[in-house]
Amino acid sequence: MTAPTPYLTFPGTARDALAFYGDVFGCSVQVHTFSEMSRTDGPDDAVAHGYLTGGPVALFAADAASDERAFRAEGLLFSLLGTAPAATLRQWFSDLSAGGRVVDALQQRPWGAWDGQVVDRHGLTWLIGFEDDPDA
Repeated sequence: MTAPTPYLTFPGTARDALAFYGDVFGCSVQVHTFSEMSRTDGPDDAVAHGYLTGGPVALFAADAASDERAFRAEGLLFSLLGTAPAATLRQWFSDLSAGGRVVDALQQRPWGAWDGQVVDRHGLTWLIGFEDDPDA
């Protein structure tokens, strides 16, 4: 790893969240259960460690153990500004919106760039944007 990577603890939904992000970003998903890790502080089939591989977004996730709190975010967003072609970023915005909430529609700003914000169905806020849109 060459940069910080988010490691999120979910309230029993890590498997679903990782599958969702894997689908959105075209990544493979690796999951290791509590049972596989010889953990006894949660359900055997809970995710002890999971991650995305082979895609443009790095993310780790696990289910909260009995003595841990689940991830909650206020004042935090994940920025995907200029990280892919405009068409790809538009698709990510649309996919992340499914079951979530658009905070600020993806739109052209007065300075010429495009951006928008969405809270996905797992509670993560994403800022997505790009400089030029050949399809606009």
